[in-house]
Amino acid sequence: MDNRLPTEFDVVVIGTGLPESILAAACSRSGQRVLHLDSRSYYGGNWASFSFSGLLSWLKEYQQNSDIGEESTAAWQDMIHETEEGITLRKKDETIQHTEVFCYANQDMDDNIEEIDDLQKNPSWVASSTLIKPLDSACLSEEMHSLYVSSYEVPSKGTPENNGEVTDTAETLVKEEYCGYKTYKHRVSDGAKDEIKPILEDNSDPPKRNRITYSQIVEEGRRFNIDLVSKLLYSQGLLIDLLIKSNVSRYAEFKNVTRILAFREGKVEQVPCSRADVFNSKELTMVEKRMLMKFLTFCLDYEQHPDEYQAFTQCSFSEYLKTKKLTPSLQHFVLHSIAMMSESSCTIEGLKATKNFLQCLGKFGNTPFLFPLYGQGEIPQCFCRMCAVFGGIYCLRHKVQCLVVDKESGRCKAIIDHLGQRINAKYFIVEDSYLSEETCLNVQYEQISRAVLITDQSILKTDSDQQISILIVPPVEPGACAVRVTELCSSTMTCMKDTCLVHLTCSSSKTAREDLESVVKKLFTPYAETEIDKEELAKPRLLWALYFNMRDSSGVSRSSYNGLPSNVYVCTGPDCGLGNEHAVKQAETLFKEIFPSEEFCPPPPNPEDVFFDGDDKQPEPPGANTIIIAQLESSEGSKNLESSEKHLQN
Repeated sequence: MDNRLPTEFDVVVIGTGLPESILAAACSRSGQRVLHLDSRSYYGGNWASFSFSGLLSWLKEYQQNSDIGEESTAAWQDMIHETEEGITLRKKDETIQHTEVFCYANQDMDDNIEEIDDLQKNPSWVASSTLIKPLDSACLSEEMHSLYVSSYEVPSKGTPENNGEVTDTAETLVKEEYCGYKTYKHRVSDGAKDEIKPILEDNSDPPKRNRITYSQIVEEGRRFNIDLVSKLLYSQGLLIDLLIKSNVSRYAEFKNVTRILAFREGKVEQVPCSRADVFNSKELTMVEKRMLMKFLTFCLDYEQHPDEYQAFTQCSFSEYLKTKKLTPSLQHFVLHSIAMMSESSCTIEGLKATKNFLQCLGKFGNTPFLFPLYGQGEIPQCFCRMCAVFGGIYCLRHKVQCLVVDKESGRCKAIIDHLGQRINAKYFIVEDSYLSEETCLNVQYEQISRAVLITDQSILKTDSDQQISILIVPPVEPGACAVRVTELCSSTMTCMKDTCLVHLTCSSSKTAREDLESVVKKLFTPYAETEIDKEELAKPRLLWALYFNMRDSSGVSRSSYNGLPSNVYVCTGPDCGLGNEHAVKQAETLFKEIFPSEEFCPPPPNPEDVFFDGDDKQPEPPGANTIIIAQLESSEGSKNLESSEKHLQN
């Protein structure tokens, strides 16, 4: 069967992240012939969302990806003419590093659980909460290997792999069985079983908590939609405006973030944002309420009162807040929960951020933020649908070996894919992770530290368990970065019932675990069947955790890349910011460079006003089972969007 693609396009887009997907949709909407490729088996790249089993499969893929050797270039070099040269693309994705997984929930080892999509609890890449360092399964007896579940780490480039030695041979694995009012604890130590000792527990004081096991998480794995990057949408931000303008919003649903939280003096508390919240707050005194409302009213039109802040433009925003005679609690709320700025941020930046926060209030709910149902990974797919509706061709699992550059003009003419097919185009848009080491030799990347947690309850329990919350945890050490915590409930379609999905994000200074573990310990307690302190019992229990570092290429300029042809445009990966403004700005800027006379993502036409010449209809190429082609052929087809949904079934 011939699975070859058409050979002539106007624009070839490599990578299906958010900026690439927006660009593909904009180009297709303006009438360009678009080919959108991705070597991965899923849409979104580092913007993707996964079910629980899909996330484990993604982790395993990165583990295997680190062992892939370089392929021979002889095949595609034979297709390069004498007047041309080839720029190789990267064979493996190196944007994710230092990946560590820990399972704290009861393992249910006797249940012989199999995960969805035939993924089993592989001892080589799931970690036990009882271990400090990853275990080397080779040094364990068969009995111990069946009980322990070890972790793995994807080593960064130039970093030796961890040998995974056990730091304490006396580590024990505790398994509990419930028998009436008594709990029997079976201890396994050094391969020998101790005697069974009944221990009578007092269950009168602790409140009843749901007992969630690892097998339940696996069985309900399809209810999870776990984002690789944690973002929220400002209700008056660039992405919301673009979704509404282009009518791409019809492909997605959103929920309003219900709470803004603050972490102060070791406690989590809710921050009053709107006027109603301020006056209904029981945490603030009447004087504090008046002071806060006066300051927020000033921030809404601070440009009209330059005398109020001109003398403090060289000062930090935190120093400026002290001059406004706000109490320490109000200063904390404004700096960390409303402006969401660091201690060193300048006054103008703080005032702009506060104004933006206030302007977004009340448009869709009581907070400025929206969250897409089923996760952030839905947004790139929405723009892919729009591109497909207007004739874009999509193909996943399709690798590109090289870019073909004309020596005389210095422009890129074509790509050569893994099938050896040469595909010509006028413009090429490439996601940064596909560029080779030689091209990125002078590029300096930042890193993002990420953690994904599954917990058994909210960090601030209220009457409703369906809360979507955002919390900024200030740094303890001067100069360190604050940690952004986003907590999602089951009504967001991102986690199973009776659990919460928690995302932690900050700029990296070390590995993700080193950057974020201290915050995790402040907010959560590891799941345990044994007795724990009442103070720890009040915290949510941690069932499962993933730590990883993600490359942040948002600050890289085009001039940093070596030998990039003038008609090749680079899109960066996710940045560390809360919103999606950088991705939208980048997509619009690149589109204007490529097609300066075209409108960026204009509103779609009325289906009743669309007419097509039957002679211009292109036949479908053979092998349509692997190449998804969606074209708008009739007004009825545009209403049903049947053709645009085919690409999601890949």
